[in-house]
Amino acid sequence: MRIGVIGTGRIGTIHANTLSRHREVGSLILTDVDPARAQELAFRLGETAAPGVDEIFRWGVDAVVITTATSAHAELIGRAARSGLPVFCEKPIALDLPGTLSAIAEVETAGTILQMGFQRRFDAGYTGAREAVRSGRLGRLHTVRALTSDQAPPAASWLPLSGGLYRDTLIHDFDILRWVTGHEVVDVYAAGSDAGPSMFREAGDVDTGAVLLRLDDGTLATATATRLNGAGYDVRMELAGELDQIVVGLDDRTPIASTEPTGPPAADKPWAGFLERFGPAYEAELSAFVEVVLGRRANPCDGREALQALRIAEACEVSRRDRRPVALAEIPGWTESVYR
Repeated sequence: MRIGVIGTGRIGTIHANTLSRHREVGSLILTDVDPARAQELAFRLGETAAPGVDEIFRWGVDAVVITTATSAHAELIGRAARSGLPVFCEKPIALDLPGTLSAIAEVETAGTILQMGFQRRFDAGYTGAREAVRSGRLGRLHTVRALTSDQAPPAASWLPLSGGLYRDTLIHDFDILRWVTGHEVVDVYAAGSDAGPSMFREAGDVDTGAVLLRLDDGTLATATATRLNGAGYDVRMELAGELDQIVVGLDDRTPIASTEPTGPPAADKPWAGFLERFGPAYEAELSAFVEVVLGRRANPCDGREALQALRIAEACEVSRRDRRPVALAEIPGWTESVYR
């Protein structure tokens, strides 16, 4: 199998390393807006660098992995679909609903594959939580608490391009909430704070956010996120039911300290970031993509799954702006006629 990797930045480099080692992948073609960066990575991996995206499609590949800036995702997904190629794309498809719907329509019209990069679906902790919920171990689920806390903020120049805290960060919590519980979000109430560094206010973003979500079975969930968690990178999910309660992300590297005299000690080496925390999950999702391309398994996260997470993020943005609850029914989705 020959795979084209478009984008050789931080996550693209990690994905290229993973694919280059995969037993089912014979070779890679790498390209980037910075040709020298793609050339250097190709040399290091013993792979081929292409001068641009056109060559990826002209030289011939069996599948495409998209790890470019978000602004290029939808166009590249469409181009791959028109070429009949399976695609793995980092989230999101686009930063707006029209772009997302258009790209999904191209994929479904072409009858090709689009697997989205929501890596938490491949994390052992979240997989265990899903199994616990589905098995009935927790009984009736009544409360879910999710959080994502970055240790340090991103570069100021990147913030205006990110889509904001809800679309860029909390979208992972929204996706995994649906995946673990098996239920849809009915409505949200969101709030945000820009009391931190001025770069967030200048970008029209917030550095900290909180959301109350109601699921279609009556379960209540909260999701919080911040860019300024100096103790370390913290991603957790607590699920409480009438019979039991469990937590994802609580281990000897969780950056939290107890004030109880007999509580556990603070982590000696707290998680520094998402690439370290979810390293195995990133490898697993690409292995799954290879299996999907080979026809050995079903797509674990298609475009419509990504759309649902984006709709929740969009509802949060409306809620924060208008300071009111927002029903998901207010946020455009799709009609079957769009794809026929």
